[in-house]
Amino acid sequence: MNLIAGRNEAFGAPGIAPTWCSSDKDFVTTALGSSRLWATIGRGIVNEVYWPSTGQPQIRDLGFYLVGNGRWIDLKRERRYRLLTPGPGLPALTIVHHGDDYQLTLELLPDPLRDVLLVRFALHGSYRLVLILAPHLGSTGRDNSAWIDDGVAYARGGGFALCLAASGPLKHLSCGFVGASDGWQDLDRHKELTYAFQSATNGTVAISAEAGAHHGVLALGFAYSPSGAYTRARTALAADFDALRSDFLAAWRAWGATLSLPRPDETLGDAAELSAAILKIHEDRAYPGAVVASLSVPWGNSTDSLGGYHLVWPRDATLTALALLAANQRLDARHILSHLIAAQRREGHWPQNYFPSGEPYWSGIQLDEVALPVLLAAKLGELGESELPGTAAMVRAAIGFIARTGPTSPQDRWEENPGVSPFTLAVAIAALVAASPWLDRAQRSYALGLADDWNERLESWCYVEDTPLAREVGVRGYYVRIAPLCRSGESTPEVQLRNRDGESLLASALVSLDFSYLVRLGLRHPLDPRVQDTIRVVDHVLKVETPAGALYHRYNGDGYGEHADGRPFDGQGIGRGWPLLVGERGHLALQSGEDPLPYLETMCRCASVGGLLPEQVWDADPIPELGLTPGRPSGAAMPLVWSHAEFLKLLVARERGRPVEWLDGIERHFGHRAIARSNERVMSDASRARGAASLWHWREEVPVVRLPRGKTLGIEDRVPFTLHLGFDGWQRVEDRRAERTPFGLWSVMLSREELAQARELNFTRRYESHWENFDHRVELDTQAADALPQLPRDVPRRSAA
Repeated sequence: MNLIAGRNEAFGAPGIAPTWCSSDKDFVTTALGSSRLWATIGRGIVNEVYWPSTGQPQIRDLGFYLVGNGRWIDLKRERRYRLLTPGPGLPALTIVHHGDDYQLTLELLPDPLRDVLLVRFALHGSYRLVLILAPHLGSTGRDNSAWIDDGVAYARGGGFALCLAASGPLKHLSCGFVGASDGWQDLDRHKELTYAFQSATNGTVAISAEAGAHHGVLALGFAYSPSGAYTRARTALAADFDALRSDFLAAWRAWGATLSLPRPDETLGDAAELSAAILKIHEDRAYPGAVVASLSVPWGNSTDSLGGYHLVWPRDATLTALALLAANQRLDARHILSHLIAAQRREGHWPQNYFPSGEPYWSGIQLDEVALPVLLAAKLGELGESELPGTAAMVRAAIGFIARTGPTSPQDRWEENPGVSPFTLAVAIAALVAASPWLDRAQRSYALGLADDWNERLESWCYVEDTPLAREVGVRGYYVRIAPLCRSGESTPEVQLRNRDGESLLASALVSLDFSYLVRLGLRHPLDPRVQDTIRVVDHVLKVETPAGALYHRYNGDGYGEHADGRPFDGQGIGRGWPLLVGERGHLALQSGEDPLPYLETMCRCASVGGLLPEQVWDADPIPELGLTPGRPSGAAMPLVWSHAEFLKLLVARERGRPVEWLDGIERHFGHRAIARSNERVMSDASRARGAASLWHWREEVPVVRLPRGKTLGIEDRVPFTLHLGFDGWQRVEDRRAERTPFGLWSVMLSREELAQARELNFTRRYESHWENFDHRVELDTQAADALPQLPRDVPRRSAA
């Protein structure tokens, strides 16, 4: 057996339990057979059990207690247990609770054939085993009903049912309402089970029972009817437990046999195998290829959220697929892409997140989530994988959406702000280039030209110089977290900090690691002074030292995390350190010529006792009574597949010398190589050796203020219009009707030859039923395209006489 952890003291003193950290997971497991059940384990007990898909938690927890000798012991509060598995990639979990006068061994096994969780128990000592089950059928604790019938417990709610049975008799069976007549209240009042309520209807209910022997097997079965749940539970109990466990392990060994992962040392090698298994565990079997972000609900005991993180985010799913590709699990990556193809909306984008069935949950749009599936398709193509049916249509639809709506995005990757984000823009530019094999000639020409335009103008939107922060750190400038929307006639220099009660911060003072994908995808050289200066700023502003190592915040002023006093996030809070950002910083180190091993080791030290990587790590003073310890997981989501994917990708990138996301097609287009280890000195414009834009696209969200000489200018909109234009103060006035572009935009092209004859372009637009309300002005200059002009306020439109 593989010892995962010894005495669990990571979250504070034994006997003191957090009151709300239900995302405080130790482990997750599922079988790879026909069963559609996933179990999560935290604090030595069973937490949520998901069925029939990863998007549907059906219980809150199944807790274990010892009674006798005039007292009762809540094992999740004692926190004296060990976790063991047969190997790092074999999620057959054994929990051993131990005290001075007892030992309880729990072997957890999702039945490979049935929708049943089996728990084999062995209790040594003079105590008796009590269990309390909290059904949350239909993903909520409300309106559940429970009852006892012939020594078996049932519950139903929301169209689902469960059955709790055992290989031996269950004693003192009772159903109660949580907080009033449940088993915990019974133990607290009487130090043993005394209640015998036969039913509890339409409320938040709990089932309690005492095992009739010190050894046996429990079965928790699920179905759409109580009789179906009973049948599954009873047939699972009739099977040989050891034979089922052998089948469980055989399936996982067969899956892991094709893994190809580096093993720099035993710790990192085992963590890599476990990370790969965690990613696989989060794939749905009712809807193969659907990978949820986490089998957890952040700060779960403080909310009854229907969604939690057990939803598919296209970004997290794509990054998971790329990590599995890096681990040589190509079939799994293909499954994920096929699911993304099916879930794409008609307009070309994906929902912000959705249930594994494809039903949207949140309806926001994030441009990076539109672009990333294109990069996955391109990566599979470069690896020689045969093309999945529907890939071409998916890519063309996604690129059309990016071309029509970019470079701004209604939400950034943190789902908080609209504008131009370096991360989103980098992924969108890369997708425009990577899509070339699937586009016709006109589409390809437009997409590549648009990519060159956005790549060339990126600094004018997302890079600032000579700010107070730059002077404080001693750098010339840096990439900002996001450039807020700045439509014609508007000026919005501030970014609202979500989860901070309406606070705002100057966009020029807001930094993040979002710029790292400019280097990751090969759009900027790692030794570009702008990149290196931004790294210095990020290290200065966002890095926080913890006992686990240096971690990074998402951005300065982040409010997504626990409050200062440790209270759970409730719409406001303080952002904490994110292990996945350690991975992003490690990729920058790798591409700058450093060994990223310390970053990988830090990520490992952030893991739970069962090896799960969290969303956030507590980075303030310890609060033992809430289980918050510096350098250890907080109450946010755990595990987070994004964190495990980033760990795997960095580990593989360290061996290969370049990021997993790297695409040869993008390298060929932009004509430079963001190599991993080099002492080469580069000029700040090295990224423009090729791919220089001949055409700039004027859009209302990103107007061209100064056009370098030699460029063609396209005035674009999403609906037909007539351009009313003139030069040098409305001289040589004329009208030109816009023409439709390959992706559905409308555009008027002004050639470089005609623009070379003037110093200023003046224009406004006429639509079917109205004129717009502004005159626009573009300075026709001789400065280089590297100039970083500010976007001034447009002036009101003059009379269109």
